[in-house]
Amino acid sequence: MANPYGSARAYQTQSVLTASPGQLVLMLFDGALRFLSQAQDSFASDEANPKRVEQINGSLVKAQNILIELRATLNLEAGGEYASNLDRLYEYYIRRLFEANVKKRVEPVNEVERLLRQVRDGWAEMLRKEEATRYENARGVA
Repeated sequence: MANPYGSARAYQTQSVLTASPGQLVLMLFDGALRFLSQAQDSFASDEANPKRVEQINGSLVKAQNILIELRATLNLEAGGEYASNLDRLYEYYIRRLFEANVKKRVEPVNEVERLLRQVRDGWAEMLRKEEATRYENARGVA
């Protein structure tokens, strides 16, 4: 029997390989938000579930790792104040998720999810505007 996830995994791999740097950042945001959602679901699950704490920890660590990667890719020289502000935001998000994990509290996860979604949506809008500008410029040249 064929693996039903094989083609989805191949598509995902191809998407990453052909994505622009801006699209890759958007994919990282989406991945972090997915793991935060999984952590929120685990927090809401039955406290008697023996895997609950492990699931919360795993999801939060994965989200933190993505934020660490986003932070590491910032070019503080070229990005100026914008990159410096993002660096501080990512550091704050990582610290809050660490606190959520240690204290097993969902409130910091909810806060980071809300704030990160705002950054993600702003990034997506910037990419849409860049794409529209490129399209208009290409049409004007043709």
